[in-house]
Amino acid sequence: MWRLIAKCAEAGIAEWVCCPGELNMPILEALAGSRNVHCWWLQDERSAGFFALGRMQATGRGVGVVLGSGANASGAMPAVMEAFYERRPLVAVTMDELEPAEAAGTFGRIEQEGLFGLYAPTITLHMPCTSEALPDMVDVGRDGFPVHLRLCCAQDMPSLLAMKEAQEAGEVRVAEAPLRPRFRGSLAEISRMLRFEAQRESLALMLGGLDPDEQESALWLAQALRVPVVADATSGLREKLGNLLLGGGSDVLTDTPPRHVLRVGAVPSFPFWHALEDMPDTRVYSITRAGFSGLKRPSVTIEGEPEQVVRALDDVPHVGDHAGYLSQGKRYTARVEELLLSYPESDAALVRAYSQYACLADVLYLGSPSAMQLWNNYAQLRVPILDVRSGLLAGCADGTLSAFLGNCVDTRFACALIGDIALLRDAAAAELLPQLAPGKRVVAALNNGGAGAVSPCQHAVLQRLATQPVQSKASDVARLLGAEYYLIRCEADLQIMEEVGEDALAVLEIVPDAEQSAELRRRLP
Repeated sequence: MWRLIAKCAEAGIAEWVCCPGELNMPILEALAGSRNVHCWWLQDERSAGFFALGRMQATGRGVGVVLGSGANASGAMPAVMEAFYERRPLVAVTMDELEPAEAAGTFGRIEQEGLFGLYAPTITLHMPCTSEALPDMVDVGRDGFPVHLRLCCAQDMPSLLAMKEAQEAGEVRVAEAPLRPRFRGSLAEISRMLRFEAQRESLALMLGGLDPDEQESALWLAQALRVPVVADATSGLREKLGNLLLGGGSDVLTDTPPRHVLRVGAVPSFPFWHALEDMPDTRVYSITRAGFSGLKRPSVTIEGEPEQVVRALDDVPHVGDHAGYLSQGKRYTARVEELLLSYPESDAALVRAYSQYACLADVLYLGSPSAMQLWNNYAQLRVPILDVRSGLLAGCADGTLSAFLGNCVDTRFACALIGDIALLRDAAAAELLPQLAPGKRVVAALNNGGAGAVSPCQHAVLQRLATQPVQSKASDVARLLGAEYYLIRCEADLQIMEEVGEDALAVLEIVPDAEQSAELRRRLP
């Protein structure tokens, strides 16, 4: 086991999240005795997986997760799926018996081969084994996708292995994080579009989620092209684009689709991106580290580091705004400012007010689709927030608090904006709090009254099933987390953020006025 940990360290894995399990003692003993490796502990596999995801987002390194026995291990599936689509090298480890098929279906035993399907291929190792028999984890993790290590040992071996590992464990040498994959695909079509077609046809630039080391090249590209830009908060560039940021970008582009869309980063969260499925006349080009097009329709996708790809494009030409989108965006923005003043207790206005405080945070986490859309459309634009995180599959509300805490382990001040259901579904994150460095952490939970959009149907049962209004109280969850709780109904209530201590966890329940929120949206251009 210690040799396996050393192999993982060669691939840059310096952190492990450990869950308890009947068979886990050998690897836990080895981890406990391994110097230069940091271990976190958490009983819930779902939360453990998302905390590991948060650590990978924050550090750019792979993280190992030791999962519990039996069906408990499957609890990490949502985090493994998220890591797959974000292209993060999560290493999920399970312990198994040598002949699991004979025991599968008995108490605490399942068939682990292929546990995570296409999202994390299984590598089975029979323990103990020599260093030569262990996989080269640098090679295994070269593409940056998750992997499942299934460690098999005889039923009477765990205690003997644990004793042996406790004697052998020692200092491991953690390598630098491995290089990310080089880009794949041809730049010919993008180059031709930028140099010829975009000189006479409309082009919009869309920025999805970007890691901090990817932001400089994306900003340079935007400033060189001088085209309208629609930027997710998770790009870290939304506040730095100045006049190039297209106000009401998603609505403006949906009303008058451009001829070309160039995307850089992760799949954007804007509704316009999904609307592109039904816009065959708009050609779409993507530059993305993860390699996913994000569309079911044909498009051009370049897989690789944005910096490498943009450098390979050489000197990109000035294109400009042929369709006059930026003028439309200015009028849209002016109208939004009027509406925010007219409806100060709407969800949009309260998110704007919260952003005036949260913009000072070292890390911002957006933990639901509604939180992402509200922040993109209404948050302040004066102060840049470079480290903004979220999850591609945030609609599932899984592990939101754990992922947030994974991103702010060492930060002085961190903020989150999440949904009310996301707050209720990750109370296990409370186990992580005593393990973190001191810091001010504020979680704002937007209470929008349920999981779904309001249904026009008057059938009571259908209405209940469609919206699923939350019955639990955010104040009770805050108490479980050991957090301070504050109810926010107006901008003045947010002044409490200035009084939250430097080493405190606070939960703000934002309860907007539903009528004001609906009226603001009705009056949008």
